[in-house]
Amino acid sequence: QVQLVESGGGLVQPGGSLRLSCAASGSMFSINRMGWYHQAPGKQRELVAAIPSGGSTEYADSVKGRFTISRDNAKNTVYLQMNSLKPEDTAVYYCNARRFTGIGSRDYWGQGTQVTVSS
Repeated sequence: QVQLVESGGGLVQPGGSLRLSCAASGSMFSINRMGWYHQAPGKQRELVAAIPSGGSTEYADSVKGRFTISRDNAKNTVYLQMNSLKPEDTAVYYCNARRFTGIGSRDYWGQGTQVTVSS
């Protein structure tokens, strides 16, 4: 089992910045990829950024150049630095841990943290 706890959400004005943190615990040795998703009201949950155990980071087109995902393996923590925030970034942001199995994958989710971009 893997437990994920997000923090760092809040209200910010357009053009502002926030940094989200995701503290992970449990069987992290089995996790192949960490990521951040967001879900706006009435919309599906979407990938924002991902960082695999080995390999290149991945970003949604809408956040490229503005958001940066990083990880501190010693602290089992993943971060999402969000700059130049826009109102359309408003959503609940979820931390995700994915384990690839022989026949698919297993996802673990945090409880989510609200990000609101508004003047």
